[in-house]
Amino acid sequence: MSGNLMNYKEFSRSLETIVGITVTPFHKDTKEMDSDQVKQNAEFLINSGLKVIVPCGNTSEFYSLTIDEAKLEIKMVTEQVDGRAKVVAGVGYAVKTAIELGNFAKEVGADGIMIHMPIHPYITTEGAVQYFKKIITSVDLPAVVYFKDPNISDEVLLELSSMDKLVGIKYAINDLPRFAKTFNKIDVTNNNVAMICGTAEKWAPFFYQVGARGFTSGLVNLYPEKSFALLEALENNDNNTIWEIWNQIVAFEDLRAKYNSGNNVVVIKEAMELVGLNGGVTREPVAPLKEDDKVSLRDLINSWGLNYHKV
Repeated sequence: MSGNLMNYKEFSRSLETIVGITVTPFHKDTKEMDSDQVKQNAEFLINSGLKVIVPCGNTSEFYSLTIDEAKLEIKMVTEQVDGRAKVVAGVGYAVKTAIELGNFAKEVGADGIMIHMPIHPYITTEGAVQYFKKIITSVDLPAVVYFKDPNISDEVLLELSSMDKLVGIKYAINDLPRFAKTFNKIDVTNNNVAMICGTAEKWAPFFYQVGARGFTSGLVNLYPEKSFALLEALENNDNNTIWEIWNQIVAFEDLRAKYNSGNNVVVIKEAMELVGLNGGVTREPVAPLKEDDKVSLRDLINSWGLNYHKV
């Protein structure tokens, strides 16, 4: 095995953990990015023990950012992390734009890229393969594919899995039999591809049973202790603790899943503000949290025993 392949394998194994997706704090009045708070949030994740951090993910409201803002966020997070964890920068939009963002991420010292699925409503399996392949081959960094469109065949992943630079698949379709079939077809050891549960703590125990050893998290931005407790319980096959933790956090994840996951980001941001962290407001098309959902969230945060203040 060549040195490069060995590095890709090591990178892949490093993804078998909590993959923390950052939020992007925006000022209340102007909705401009708050650079100081971006850095403070990255430091919070580092101090919490995160080993993989993803700026410009969907929880970061990636598609509300301009290209310059996305570059700034990648640069600030990478500089703040300063080698203490792996930074996997989210890239997307048009193919050329994704390549531009990926090459910029390499220039500023990021360790890898996570490629968002195309946002175009008309897409085929063959087109998705071409999209991912072109970006992976054009950026000299390990790549993670974010796979979340249930209408696109998993043949995309099988086609990509032999690429050396593909080190991970963030699988965000909550169809366990489908995932199991794909997982069994991909030779994880030889292809150096980490299969990651892309739908956070609520689904992590189920995906773990099928082979996904890492999971993404938004909760880690405000309650990292609970996320790490779940990871430890999964690794130790401690079923009593797994389901105890699951029952504690499932209402939070259900609240994020409301309105076809329209609440996904705003619940995280509102909760961060409640516990005194830097959530900030959301940008369009994500609306503020509805009042009844705010009440439910406050009650939940209170039940966890976290210190919080009224916002």
